[in-house]
Amino acid sequence: MIAIEGDHLLEEALRSGMVLKTVFVSEQRDVPRMVPRTVEIMRLTDEVFGSVVETQSPQGIAALLVPPVRVLDDVLGSSAALVLIAAGLQDPGNMGTLVRSAEAFGATGVLTTAGTVSAWNQKALRASVGSVFRVPVVAATTDEIAGLKQRGVKLIAAVGADGFGVTEAQEIDFTAACAVMVGNEGSGLASEWIEMCDAMAMIPCPGPVESLNVGVAGSLLLYEASRQRLALQRRAG
Repeated sequence: MIAIEGDHLLEEALRSGMVLKTVFVSEQRDVPRMVPRTVEIMRLTDEVFGSVVETQSPQGIAALLVPPVRVLDDVLGSSAALVLIAAGLQDPGNMGTLVRSAEAFGATGVLTTAGTVSAWNQKALRASVGSVFRVPVVAATTDEIAGLKQRGVKLIAAVGADGFGVTEAQEIDFTAACAVMVGNEGSGLASEWIEMCDAMAMIPCPGPVESLNVGVAGSLLLYEASRQRLALQRRAG
């Protein structure tokens, strides 16, 4: 079961077809009309409710839901895949941000490697603002990620510095099936992942910064992929 808090996430969960198990309501709240009558309702005192939720200023409503079961084929989609791979990501805020960006820029799904924070972590869930209910997020093994290349998916590593073999993002073709791989906030992508990839992409920054936040960098690369694909559609149309 996954716990969610607040009116907005509850509304997003219902809009996305999530199955609610139990809704918890504090004594100061009425049961929202959007909650199906078949769902179990549990009323709690304000004190008890406040003691079991994570937010500083709870809205008086929370729920347990059944998370969707996703598989690798769900992430690849039925057309040219655009996948985000989170390899060793630790910060739940970054994870949620990237899931949100994946939905915003038309990605078909997100893959996570061993050691990556769960997209169902409470902070990640809130940062995704409900996108995790709709974007397929699947844990993948090293072999499964390597096997994407045999399925026609180009692996693109996000790197933070220029160097041999590194290409500026706008010079890379994102219009065919591809997967953008981002790494750990502190150490970036491990060498085993970079060696697996077909290309290394960097985001040129004219300002005097060493690197971008991984949530920002991944989002910008997904935007570039979305921009290229939209331009291709317009030319074809």
